[in-house]
Amino acid sequence: MDLELIHIEKLVPGGQGLGTLASGQKVFVWNVLPGEEVRVRLIKKKRSYAEAIAEEVRHPSPARIEPREPEVYLGSSPWQMMDFEAENAYKAELAHESMHQEKVPLPHDVPITAVTVGPEWHYRNKMEYSFWGDDDGLHLALHQRGSKGKQIVDGSALAMPAIDAAARALVQQLQGIRAGDLKTLMLRCSADGQVVAALFIKVHEAPALTLPPELKGLRIYHSNPKSPASVPTELLQELGNCELVDTLLGQPFTYDVDSFWQVNLPIFERALTDIKEHLAAPQVIDLYAGAGSIGLSVAGQQTTLIELDTATARMAGLNAAASPLDAEVVQTSAEAALEHILPDVPLTLDPPRAGLHPKVTARILEVRPPRIVYLSCNPSTQARDLKLLTDGGYKITHFQVYNFFPRTPHIESLAILER
Repeated sequence: MDLELIHIEKLVPGGQGLGTLASGQKVFVWNVLPGEEVRVRLIKKKRSYAEAIAEEVRHPSPARIEPREPEVYLGSSPWQMMDFEAENAYKAELAHESMHQEKVPLPHDVPITAVTVGPEWHYRNKMEYSFWGDDDGLHLALHQRGSKGKQIVDGSALAMPAIDAAARALVQQLQGIRAGDLKTLMLRCSADGQVVAALFIKVHEAPALTLPPELKGLRIYHSNPKSPASVPTELLQELGNCELVDTLLGQPFTYDVDSFWQVNLPIFERALTDIKEHLAAPQVIDLYAGAGSIGLSVAGQQTTLIELDTATARMAGLNAAASPLDAEVVQTSAEAALEHILPDVPLTLDPPRAGLHPKVTARILEVRPPRIVYLSCNPSTQARDLKLLTDGGYKITHFQVYNFFPRTPHIESLAILER
């Protein structure tokens, strides 16, 4: 396939670089940095844009480094090829650009780099692997970017070492099973190195497994083979105990293999410290509460945790019961819990990438809580929501970008608003 030489103008929020093909069409390119000249291979072509991967870098950026996993990094952590200082600067720049595009009025003293805490490698306490089978047996695998293929791996440079040790032990037991009958293996690891896992399979009969010493617990789920997502349809077997405990700001939190939990705890704990410093409230309403990690960490006396997911709400209930706070868990969606948004109680928000439901935004502007904490994993949708809130009379008093996911384009940003 012919390669086309292009110039990279800038990075965009998805993590690619932006360039222009000879035809005049815009192209989003992986494995590039601003200012580089690269030869690209097209992997997708639409009417209004194209996507590509840089196969040859003619004039590399000073920020370019050798990736740790050259064969697989583009699929899992595509920013391995830039130095860490540049990564933190680009993340802050992209978040600020999202705010600027929506004309969000930020404070004048906003830092120009992302806050980072902890290691840049082997930080992930959650990892999901696919499988590949060949004449040499069954292997862990990751999906390749730009194709439907998979790449055999022995582990990940981002995963905590105990995760990969447990994954390898389980794969040894799975030898002899068709890769086509398996979907994915999801593993979680606590800070003290205990690992639990969920194995998603496409058949209704669980393989005969014993719990290896590297695992505390294992759930085996049947998952619909017609769906690409690893969603449980039936619990086939459970071995051991699949609950873990971690500590945030001195408080223990329980979660399990199926519930939502933050992937990088040291930097999340830093964000919690920042939130608590700016919030200083006896009572907090926590929407999109997960296992309760924000509300139970930052409220002074009382909190209401709103969480839709059944498994995660159950963990929130355990954590609320163990907390010294007066804590209540309401299992429902944020948009169905509008009566809990009150005019005299601060609100914490940590929504999914889609951002706030329009009904939530409308309710906030109607009753006007005195202070809002908005932690986001997608600055683009956060900017949309912040524009509506500031147009409605709120003022952003603090804004900070965090690097929750080193070596990837994912950005976390925190906004504190007051009415």
